[in-house]
Amino acid sequence: MRDVYVAGIGMTRFAKQPDRSLKDLTAEAVNGALKDAGCQGPDVQAAYVGNAVAGSITGQEMVLGQVALRPLGIGAVPVLNVENACASAATAFHLAWHAVATGQYDVALALGVEKMTHPDKSRSFAAIGGSVDMDAVPADLPAGRSFLMDLYAQSARDYMAASDATVEDFARVVVKNQHNGSLNPLAQYGGQLTIEEVLNARMIVDPFTLPMCSPISDGAAAAVLVSPSRRPAGAAVTVLASTLQSAPPDGGVAVTQIAAHAAYEACGLGASDMDCIEVHDAAASAELTICEQIGLAAPGGGPGLLRSGATALGGRTPVNTSGGLLSRGHPIGATGLGQIAEIVHQLRHNAGARQVDGARRGMAQNSGAWFGQDNMVSAINIFGRS
Repeated sequence: MRDVYVAGIGMTRFAKQPDRSLKDLTAEAVNGALKDAGCQGPDVQAAYVGNAVAGSITGQEMVLGQVALRPLGIGAVPVLNVENACASAATAFHLAWHAVATGQYDVALALGVEKMTHPDKSRSFAAIGGSVDMDAVPADLPAGRSFLMDLYAQSARDYMAASDATVEDFARVVVKNQHNGSLNPLAQYGGQLTIEEVLNARMIVDPFTLPMCSPISDGAAAAVLVSPSRRPAGAAVTVLASTLQSAPPDGGVAVTQIAAHAAYEACGLGASDMDCIEVHDAAASAELTICEQIGLAAPGGGPGLLRSGATALGGRTPVNTSGGLLSRGHPIGATGLGQIAEIVHQLRHNAGARQVDGARRGMAQNSGAWFGQDNMVSAINIFGRS
């Protein structure tokens, strides 16, 4: 396996954007990534396009990548359309990384694009609900929200019963990530909420109030990955490890724990070596449990880590400097590359007011779907500044 570099990144704002099309979102993200990499469309030798719900929301059931990339001059190359629920974009990135690392291509494009808004919000919720085993879905689904929030809420209640986590801790996650989002011009939300304001917001499903749940979003993010022969001049961001894992059939070990272990084995690093980390906080409790699963905190230690300030900007290991899914937004098929874009910005030292001083290593963790009591998919990508 040879070294792989992230030569370019591009990203739209993540937000409800009802007047923008999948092609429009794709063009902004891909053109930005190509310009950043000093490339043009014909330089791309293969493209990997992550998307989850275009068929349900827009009717574009098939060949989304080919349809969206043709206007940009990217054609006559392999285009692989990737669906892996909320981990679709990180899966596309993993496939592009593997193709370059194994010598198949020198320049590959990874794209995640999603349009979730629909005039009938129930269509959006139903589309998201497809990320579970449909044979196990109850007939009396709750109205007015994604069924996944019920699953996350049950997980949160179990977590509170097994640890010292409180609903106030979930509110602390929101306050931290909303502050970070206020420093990110591409974030959907950002502000200076208080714990009391989060706790007093509209209840969605116990114990989650509205700000504790990731929003419906539209957006796109892209990355250009290159081989050593196309390595960017100057400081470059290297992919140190890229892992993709599905949950074991017995569900005995958290899928993110398995993915993290494989990533650390691949690069000889651990969570404590990271200067910044993006995790899949689809619900506020998930940030705490994932911090434990990746080894940043001991089992049950997520709340204490949060309360200590270690995961805030200026702390030992800032988590979700972008604002996370809760604040940056969660266009599900694009989220993983949005996380990667944030880590690349941090390692390039151009993240503006949310910059982590001297950041040299970072990690992005992207989850997808639900199986039993855990996510069904987890992807971890670790990066270094060289």
